[in-house]
Amino acid sequence: MLRQGGVHPVLARIYAARGLLDVRELSCELTALVPPSGLKHIDAAAVFLADAIAANKKMTIVADYDCDGATACATALRGLRAMGANVDYIVPDRVVHGYGLTPEIVELTAREKAPDIIVTVDNGIASVDGVLEANRRGIEVVVTDHHLPGDALPPARVIVNPNQPECGFPSKHLAGVGVVFYVLLALRAELRRRGVFDAQSQPKLDNLLDLVALGTVADVVKLDANNRILVAQGIKRMRAGRMHAGVAALFRVAGREARCASPFDLGFAVGPRLNAAGRLEDMALGIECLTTDDEGRAWAIAQQLNEINLKRREIEAEMQDTALLHLDAFEPSDSSTIAVFDESWHQGVIGIVASRLKEKFFRPTITFAPGGPGLIKGSGRSIPGFHMRDALDLVSKRVPGLIEKFGGHAMAAGLTIRAESFDAFQQAFEAVGRAWLTQAQLERVVETDGPLEDEFYSTAFIELCDGQVWGQGFAPPVFCDEFRVLSQRILKEKHLKLLLERNGRRYDAIWFGRTDGLGERARVAFRLDANEYNGVTKVQLLVEHAEPV
Repeated sequence: MLRQGGVHPVLARIYAARGLLDVRELSCELTALVPPSGLKHIDAAAVFLADAIAANKKMTIVADYDCDGATACATALRGLRAMGANVDYIVPDRVVHGYGLTPEIVELTAREKAPDIIVTVDNGIASVDGVLEANRRGIEVVVTDHHLPGDALPPARVIVNPNQPECGFPSKHLAGVGVVFYVLLALRAELRRRGVFDAQSQPKLDNLLDLVALGTVADVVKLDANNRILVAQGIKRMRAGRMHAGVAALFRVAGREARCASPFDLGFAVGPRLNAAGRLEDMALGIECLTTDDEGRAWAIAQQLNEINLKRREIEAEMQDTALLHLDAFEPSDSSTIAVFDESWHQGVIGIVASRLKEKFFRPTITFAPGGPGLIKGSGRSIPGFHMRDALDLVSKRVPGLIEKFGGHAMAAGLTIRAESFDAFQQAFEAVGRAWLTQAQLERVVETDGPLEDEFYSTAFIELCDGQVWGQGFAPPVFCDEFRVLSQRILKEKHLKLLLERNGRRYDAIWFGRTDGLGERARVAFRLDANEYNGVTKVQLLVEHAEPV
């Protein structure tokens, strides 16, 4: 059906394997977005915010301290200001205030900003106590979030979250920045209805799409059809040079070309530099980078963020070495999960270390760092088939009082426990892992799109693939075939450089982070890459996995 719709035959096979059934799902036009009306309470949020703007009420945005939170905050600030709102922001300190709208952050916000209204972005769905504290102080709260709710919803004035009970919105995978972008669309429509703007004079919200794309990719949410539209539109703006000064500066400092922007750049070059501020210092720096229109200021902040990111990498490398020492005697075959704690760790970096350990051992992993007097904070990363937040929920029900607080998604979650409870938690978490995970689920699987016909090992086909939006839940194509290994050598002491042959054709290939050689013939899973050298572009294979035949 896809081929009949005019899709390239290889792409048709790739899309079908990812569950895409209709050519219409490939549309990247904004007109194909799911309309805002499907989001529960979004109309109430629009009316409430429109009334607040009309009454010149003072709003403060309370953001999360990661890339999604920073882009959501910048999107909300720019969008609300364009619609006439009196709005400011505050961002919690990861170490001092913890995550979300806590009573402490409400107290700080009331003291420093004295708002009439708090708007949360990328947090708030679990902040029952914080919303109660705001209500007690006479501050109304609008929650915009995408995380999974707990047993009780906070008593906010309005909650917009595609994952709240009875919300029929089909795209459950919006990032925090996606949710707030939708709220702005609904608010603009409400202001049009009130005659504040007409179609000509209304603020252009599509100029926020570079921020929406960045936050969506960096938060590793599933790129369903709706998210792919948001990301594709944002990337289109970046490639055309129509992005905010801060995004342009982050591309430049990362040494990436915005005119060839890809989801990979956002996830692995731009996003981490923004994230580093929230991990080690103050995310207000990242938010300022995204909200300034002064190119000189944006460049100065981007350089600062780059420095912080270099420091983050050093800390992460040290923590990883320590973690591997802790796990020296770890036998993956004896365990379904990993929980590890070290006194010296930095809580801003434990999530990345958990990610690396999960990749290495392919086990749901939680890393803990000191988190205030008598407490430790954990950050977890999961594998397919193990819902991290639900696992923590089960642990807390089985051993009441063990977990002080927790929240998150299927693939990532955070929690706080008492330091002396670490061993008990480790055992309870492992018990859930053993109950939920089969041996087959604990084995790493490399999924491929099978062989690729000879004529598509071409730069033209690579260009066609690069024009699509790939990412979480919509994986870029990985092909698999048998090759003769003509030569192999180790590059820079850590990568394997190969010359492969198939059907009389030769291909350069590289396996990053691998130094063990291959035999004379190998079955290779690879991605296609266009490698430019001395002005000549050649096809190169990026090896994902290989085994002798």
